[in-house]
Amino acid sequence: MKGIITDEDGVLLPAVTVMNVSLEKKTYTSSDGTFSIEAAPEDELRFVRPGFERSSIKAKYLVNNNLNIKLIRVAQPIEEVEVAKITGDISKDSKAVAKVDKGRIVKDAVGLPEPKGKMREEPATVKQVLFPILLGNLNVQGLYDLISGDARRMKRQYRYDDLQEDILWIRERVEDDYFVKEGIPKERISEFIEFSFLNKPQTRTFVRAKNLTGALSRMEESFVIFVKRLKESSNEK
Repeated sequence: MKGIITDEDGVLLPAVTVMNVSLEKKTYTSSDGTFSIEAAPEDELRFVRPGFERSSIKAKYLVNNNLNIKLIRVAQPIEEVEVAKITGDISKDSKAVAKVDKGRIVKDAVGLPEPKGKMREEPATVKQVLFPILLGNLNVQGLYDLISGDARRMKRQYRYDDLQEDILWIRERVEDDYFVKEGIPKERISEFIEFSFLNKPQTRTFVRAKNLTGALSRMEESFVIFVKRLKESSNEK
């Protein structure tokens, strides 16, 4: 039994779990959205992918053993919006509408910019160096040590944390078996994902854009290279 899976817009979907519920067998779609699985006419085939509604069909309803199925995206919940109640009393209603976040007023007055991306913890050293500067006491040596030492260490730590988050984003959305069937040992899946980021930098760009389909399509180009290196390393031992 062969088939191809896309979303509503016709975009090919890799890493879709295809299960033959009757035989308790499963496989995954490749980067081009295709799959192949053993199935008898009465077997139930089920298709699962995070972010999409689950779909299933009896094999006997497929034409010429070919399946072309579309998965529907799960609707994202809309955050609730608080609406102020109108009482009819002009004095009360005008005050309710005029309520403004005092913290916002201070920020706007001082001109503080909104933080972009993640809030980073400020090293204690930064406070020790910057506070004297703000008070008019320039600590040149402390500033130099900060720039050349702690600042760079913190920057490396931030890069490492970001890398781990991107790897985790993939791991949470793709089952381990998807990588194992391509020759990646289970204990080295995270290592492979990091390798794919280096081998095909665009892979991580798709991760940052929360585009799993794009990330996996680039990632699959690294399977052969990584598996080859594993074999070479094993032979050297």
